[in-house]
Amino acid sequence: MRIIPAIDIIEGKCVRLSKGDYNTKKIYNEDPLEVAKEFEASGIKYLHLVDLDGAKAKHIVNYKVLEKIATKTNLQIDFGGGLKSNEDLKIAFESGAQQITGGSIAVKEPELFIKWIHQYGSEKIILGADFNNGMIATNGWLENSDLEVVNFISTYVSKGIQYVICTDISKDGMLQGPSFKKYDEIIKSNSSDLKLIASGGISCFEELPKLLDLGCEGVIIGKAIYEQRISLKQIENLILKNKNVN
Repeated sequence: MRIIPAIDIIEGKCVRLSKGDYNTKKIYNEDPLEVAKEFEASGIKYLHLVDLDGAKAKHIVNYKVLEKIATKTNLQIDFGGGLKSNEDLKIAFESGAQQITGGSIAVKEPELFIKWIHQYGSEKIILGADFNNGMIATNGWLENSDLEVVNFISTYVSKGIQYVICTDISKDGMLQGPSFKKYDEIIKSNSSDLKLIASGGISCFEELPKLLDLGCEGVIIGKAIYEQRISLKQIENLILKNKNVN
C-alpha cells in the first residue's frame, strides 16, 4: 500500500481544513516545498497536492507551487483542485504533475472527463470521489449532488478508470478514523482493476494495516502527520519494511 502525504494549498501556504470548511483553515507552514522535502527525506515517494484556491475558483490557481515542488524534489505528485478544462489539465501536467485528480468535473461534465481518461490514459487520471453521508460532493465540497458514491465509482470503473481517491468529508481532518465499512463496500462492489486510495480521518498508525487488509492501494495522510499523531519515522520504517518484504 502506497503512503501518500497530503499538502493542501491556500494562498501558496500549506494548510489543513476540518470537514472541508474553509473557515477552519490552519496554516502549518508558509513554504510547502519545505514540507515536501521533509517527506522526501523520510523515504516517501508520493505526494497528494491539492489546490484549495483552485477548487473554490473552479480553475487552477496554485500551479507555481506544483512547479516548485516538482522541480526541486523527486516526489511523484498527483494534483487536484479546480481542474475544469483542457487548459487546466495542460497547465497541471506541464507544471510537473504525474497524475491529476478530477472530482467535480467527473460529476458535471462526464463526457469531458471520460475523454481525458482516453486521451491521457488511466494511469494519469484519478477519479476524486468525495462524499458526505454517502453522496458525492463537488466544488471544494461546497455543493452536494444526488449521486451515491459506490454507484458513482462503479460507473467510472466500467468506463476505464483505475485510480480512485475516496474521501469521507465528514471525517476529513477530524482525526477520528477512516471509513473502513464504506471502503470495504466499494472494493467488494468492483473488479480487482480498481486501485482505491483511502482519504480522510486517518488518526493513528494502527489504521494503516487495516486499510491494507481491506485491499486499499494507497492511503492519503494529512492532519495526522501535521499534528504528529503519525510520525515521519513511523512512515519511514513502514516503507523500509515493505521494501525488505518485497
